[in-house]
Amino acid sequence: MNNIPNLIVMLTHNDKTVLNAHEIFEQCKNSKAEFWGFKEEPLPLDKMKKLYKYMKSLGKTTFLEVIAYDEENGLKGAKTALECGVDILMGTVFYDSINQFCKNNNLKYMPFVGQVSQRPSILEGDIDDMIVEANNYIEKGAYGIDILGYRYTGNPVELNTKFVANVNAPVCIAGSINSCKRLDEIKNANPWAYTIGGAFFENKFGKDFEKQINKVCDYMENTNIKGVK
Repeated sequence: MNNIPNLIVMLTHNDKTVLNAHEIFEQCKNSKAEFWGFKEEPLPLDKMKKLYKYMKSLGKTTFLEVIAYDEENGLKGAKTALECGVDILMGTVFYDSINQFCKNNNLKYMPFVGQVSQRPSILEGDIDDMIVEANNYIEKGAYGIDILGYRYTGNPVELNTKFVANVNAPVCIAGSINSCKRLDEIKNANPWAYTIGGAFFENKFGKDFEKQINKVCDYMENTNIKGVK
């Protein structure tokens, strides 16, 4: 893929949705970001549905990332994603039951790979094993993969670059992208998408939330990285 990776703005901090997510989206709805999402906790379902409906009314592509490691909670998250009408379910440990639910309901599914634990999440595992795992999920019908590149306990740059190059499906690199150096690495790896949430709340790219979003989008569009056309 030679396209510019898509920024998914996550209205989350420390892997939980911020309580003023609707207010922040309202302030930033006219930014350059077209992809928006948040987590399954702690907003009440009615508020989640209202916000997603508003996002979609403005033409945004929507994501729910579910931090669930067991089948019961993963399936619960998938049902929440369907009820909220999101475009793509991200996260959960892969289970055939979740995958089948998503296929039955035309919900795009991008599960985690590797050994994911804790909240905020960390990722462990062998890179080659994760590539095999990912391609197996794609063969089973998953739309793409949610890889926690910068939560990896090994070498994140090696993981991100090798993983994207060897998984023939949309890959989202999620979590802890908080500097221009990491944006450079993302551009070199060239995934389909990447998420930024906490870094915006911690003002890693400036002070104003919307200006930070636009700064990141401009940086990814205009910075010439060696080896990337």
